[in-house]
Amino acid sequence: MRRSALVFLVAAALAASCGGRPTSSRLSRIRERGFLVCGVFPGIAGFAQVDRNGHHVGFDIDLCRAVAAAVVGSADRIRYEPVATLDLLQRSSDIDLVSRRLTWSLQREGMGVLFGPITFYDGQGFLVAGHLRLEGVAGLAGVPICVAENSEHDVSLMAYFRRHRMSLDRVGVADGAAAARALAEGRCQAFSADVSELASVRSAMADPRAFRILPDRITSEPLAQIVRREDVDLFNVLRWTVFAMITAEELRVTSANVGEMVRSENPDVRRLLGTVPGNGAALGLDEAWARRVIADVGNYAEVFERNLGMSTPIGMERGPNALWSSGGLLFAPPLK
Repeated sequence: MRRSALVFLVAAALAASCGGRPTSSRLSRIRERGFLVCGVFPGIAGFAQVDRNGHHVGFDIDLCRAVAAAVVGSADRIRYEPVATLDLLQRSSDIDLVSRRLTWSLQREGMGVLFGPITFYDGQGFLVAGHLRLEGVAGLAGVPICVAENSEHDVSLMAYFRRHRMSLDRVGVADGAAAARALAEGRCQAFSADVSELASVRSAMADPRAFRILPDRITSEPLAQIVRREDVDLFNVLRWTVFAMITAEELRVTSANVGEMVRSENPDVRRLLGTVPGNGAALGLDEAWARRVIADVGNYAEVFERNLGMSTPIGMERGPNALWSSGGLLFAPPLK
C-alpha cells in the first residue's frame, strides 16, 4: 500500500510540474486557433510591406500565406506580428513561423530554431550609378561606396577590399534610406548591401533606371523561414510547402490551371495535387493541401515574378533563384 501511495504521489507531482506547458502540437494549436501567426519585418519593398489598404504584401508574406493555406485551409487566415529580432520569437509562444529575410547560419540555428528550405539565394552586392563604366567589383577601387556603418555589410566590405588589396573609399551611412539620399546627392557612387535590399532601395529612388546592380557578389546569404526547434510538425509542413511550390513550377502547375491539372494523368502531378493519396497523411494534413497552396498563392515562379520580377519596380532577374534546369539552384526532393 505504501509503495502504491508513493507511486501515486510521484505521478501527481510530475503531472503538476508539466501543467504549465502546452501539451498539444503546434499544428493542433494553429487549427484550434483557426489561423496562422506569422512574424514578419515590413519595410523592404518586394519582400514585406504594408500597402495603402493596410494589407501585408511581398515575397516573405506570400510564403506565410502558403503555409496558412496548407494548414488552416486558406491563405487569408493569418495574423502578422512584427518581429525585429529572434528574441521576440522566443518570448512569444503565439508566433508560429517567422518569414523575414533571415540568413541561415550556424549561430542563429543555435538559438533554438530550425530553418526551412532556402527560398531566396541572396548575397552582398553593389548598387552603382549608371554612368560608371564598370562591370565588376574590381572597378570600384577608389570609388566612394556607401555602407551601413558597423553592420555585417560594413565588415564584409572592408574584409573583401583588404583581401584583394583594393583601395576602399568607404562612406558610412545609417541605413538604406540614407544611402539612397547619398547616392542621389553624389556623396557616394555605389551602395553595398544584400542584393535584395539594393533592389528595394533602387525601386524607391526618384529615377531607378539611373542605377544598376552589379552581377558580382562578395558574400553568400541563403535566406529561409524559421520555426522553433520543438515544432517539428510545423517544420515539416513548412519544408514541403516550399518544395511543393518549386515542384509545381517544374511541372507547370499554376494558380490559373490547377483546377484543370487535377485531371492530369501525370503521376507526379497527381501526387502533388493529392489525387493520389499519401502525402497529406504523411504531414498530418488533408490530401488537398498542396492544391490549396498553388490555388491561393501560386507556384514559386508566380510568387517571385509577382513580387520581385522584371515587371515589378524591384526588377530582379531569377539568377540563382531559378530552377536547376534553367541554370539556377532551386530543386525539390520528390513528393512521394
